[in-house]
Amino acid sequence: MQKIEHIGIAVKDIEKSNELFSKLFGKSPYKSESVESEGVTTSFFKVGPNKIELLEATNPDSPIAKFIAKKGEGIHHIAIAVDDIIAEIKRMKSEGFIVLNEIPKKGADNKLVAFLHPKATNGVLIELCQEISH
Repeated sequence: MQKIEHIGIAVKDIEKSNELFSKLFGKSPYKSESVESEGVTTSFFKVGPNKIELLEATNPDSPIAKFIAKKGEGIHHIAIAVDDIIAEIKRMKSEGFIVLNEIPKKGADNKLVAFLHPKATNGVLIELCQEISH
């Protein structure tokens, strides 16, 4: 594992949240994109060496919509950068973690991603992410 890649925050209204976080951080998001497979629109802020991802649901069945309905807006996940996501998935399984998707999928910000179930990580959704090489 390399570092915490970003912290994801579930929001109800990404436009209002972009305004709020732009005021908080003193800068606008550097990137926005939709991830249709996850039913979200995202925006990313760079804060020093760290990144914050805002996530807004684009449909009521998306994981973010369900998260907000259950828990409200707030921290949704912590993403950890890895060099080899396949090897890390295998390692996580061997350590007893529950991997939600054993085959990584394309996520936002040019990453392959896989998630660990919060039941096995003290209630925190963990995202493993690997940069997609060009």
